[in-house]
Amino acid sequence: MRRVREALAVQGFGVLSEIDVRATLASKLDVAMEPYVILGACNPHLAHRALEADRSIGMLLPCNVVVRGNPDGGSIVQALDPEAMVELTGLPELRPVADEARRKLDASLASLG
Repeated sequence: MRRVREALAVQGFGVLSEIDVRATLASKLDVAMEPYVILGACNPHLAHRALEADRSIGMLLPCNVVVRGNPDGGSIVQALDPEAMVELTGLPELRPVADEARRKLDASLASLG
């Protein structure tokens, strides 16, 4: 998890929230699953630009990054494509923000190897 946080930080993202899905399901439903954590990652500059374009965009923020156990060992790290902001809102002024967010998230994930 530390490496994922560091990779995000290099691209200007901080982690606002961390949800341990495995622990929650274990405590609430008494079920077991592989490690599964959702990180709410936010790049303040990109978030500000998106909010300036549309205040309701906050419903789509922060960028969710999932870190989950791989059955073959190690971890799988995935992020939702920020293009979803543009598709869901239909606001073309969000495209540059989504494009930059995608580049930064892709760079973060690629750096993890």
